[in-house]
Amino acid sequence: MNPPVSRRVFLLGAAGAAALTVTGCRNGDTRAAFSTVGTLDFANPLGIPPLAASMTAADGTRVFQLTAEAGSSRFLPDRTTPTWGYNGTFLGPTLRARRGEKVRVTVVNALEESTTVHWHGMHLPAVFDGGPHQIINPGAVWTPEWTVDQPEATLWYHPHPHGQTEAQMTRGLAGMFILDGDEPVQGLPFEYGVDDVPVIVQDRTFGDDGSFRPGPPAQTGLLGDTVLVNGTCNPHLAVTTEAVRLRLLNAATARIFNIGFADNRGFHVVGGDGGLLAAPVAVGRLLLSPGERAEIVVRFTPGEQPVLRSFPHELGMSREFNDGAGGNDVLDLLQFRAADKLAGSPQLPERLADLEPVDPKMSAATRSFILKGMYINGRMMDMSRIDATVGAGTVEIWMVSNIDNQPHSFHVHGVQFRILELNGADPGPEFSGWKDTVFLPVGTSARIALKFGRHTDPETAYMYHCHLVRHADQGMMGQFIVVQPQ
Repeated sequence: MNPPVSRRVFLLGAAGAAALTVTGCRNGDTRAAFSTVGTLDFANPLGIPPLAASMTAADGTRVFQLTAEAGSSRFLPDRTTPTWGYNGTFLGPTLRARRGEKVRVTVVNALEESTTVHWHGMHLPAVFDGGPHQIINPGAVWTPEWTVDQPEATLWYHPHPHGQTEAQMTRGLAGMFILDGDEPVQGLPFEYGVDDVPVIVQDRTFGDDGSFRPGPPAQTGLLGDTVLVNGTCNPHLAVTTEAVRLRLLNAATARIFNIGFADNRGFHVVGGDGGLLAAPVAVGRLLLSPGERAEIVVRFTPGEQPVLRSFPHELGMSREFNDGAGGNDVLDLLQFRAADKLAGSPQLPERLADLEPVDPKMSAATRSFILKGMYINGRMMDMSRIDATVGAGTVEIWMVSNIDNQPHSFHVHGVQFRILELNGADPGPEFSGWKDTVFLPVGTSARIALKFGRHTDPETAYMYHCHLVRHADQGMMGQFIVVQPQ
């Protein structure tokens, strides 16, 4: 019996079947589908991003330091690649803090161009959000600080300068930020790098000289022919326990990954963008668009070597254009090599977290967002324009509709939301938790309930935008401020 498939994949398949006549892609924006199955030997041990060092200040603040810097990295055996990273040459360390802690990050820009650092998924004051307004010039230092006031979750950080985000992320700027609760949930793996493993998935194309290259043109953005996991090409992970928790992060700038296993084994989703689900959900596939995260738990038997794979998926376009957006690619991501003897792991608990309910009837406002071209509601990004004003602590209902001829991924800064409907139906239990990013193929819509936090600032805006990063760079972004409710 095959494991259940994510309901979102089923819904998108239906949407795709109804949208086969969609046209309008630019000439040259198509590319052939391809597969890496059978081409990898998984020779390289998976790199695990180190936990970031921190110190405790006199007032109890946990202090981290990140330096954005240039260097070179070796992904391929016979050449090096010019890259950027935080505290190193590619990606960055994993920051880790606990709910209730005050956090300060000293960010040093050692690059030759301006950058920002956005704390994706974090609830914090707008002046510390790290969006395009919080520019860090070359040689400058930025020191955001805030108190962690949200549930345990897998978040991340990346640059966000307007018009340059795809380029800076592609060079290598990104990292994971893990938030812990008061105590680990009993039954969930929690030893970092052993049975609780970050899995940062990206794609790249390499030139003959080792440099990153754009690859064939695609209207959604950069689509590479080589997968990097935690910055490792052709990776394997040594497994020593019966169960492993994988913190999946789609850190690609355009590629959607339809995650599953080559042997079609099932696994359990235990968390999403904003933290743990109410209960584990058994699935066989899980679709993650750029910016989305998921925590899954997989069980292994001694000596086996299963492969994590990205499978084809519907984007709501014809086959030709689905090819062009990477929807029909088959990509092997990571091989697991289970030891001949595995340490025992408990079964997952029946309950994981108590999720705060959101009552749509308490909505202070309902807003509509139409995605088409590089526009949201017919407007492109204007750094001087505020598109919406919301009240701190209020609930709003947003209806986000993709009427474009290409997919989009809608992300909101500084707040989490619950998906009430996806294309008119329940999104499925694996997407029932708190989210900050929702994927919208061609012709689909999402009705979401947002509960805004306590941080107010009538002068400084948060962003909402497409997280297919080239789209945001080209103007598919808007701004809102949070004020005291009237």
